[in-house]
Amino acid sequence: MKKRVRKNTISNDVIILGKRIEYLIKEQKLKPREVAHDANLDIENLRKYIKGKQEMKVSTMLKITRALNVSVSELFQDNR
Repeated sequence: MKKRVRKNTISNDVIILGKRIEYLIKEQKLKPREVAHDANLDIENLRKYIKGKQEMKVSTMLKITRALNVSVSELFQDNR
């Protein structure tokens, strides 16, 4: 079976957003599985978002913010 190749590269912003989601999950001492469940997402898709390997729809991003109990603006804050 051939490995799928992306037609276009993932933007750095998507990677940064994934890292921010990962940071918020850890900060709240949650497990990705719990967040995926609360956001009604498949855990594998959440992992792809966290790793910056897949872009998400705005509706998916809103589900994640609700599951993390953060605002959209908090999702985009710098966590350095």
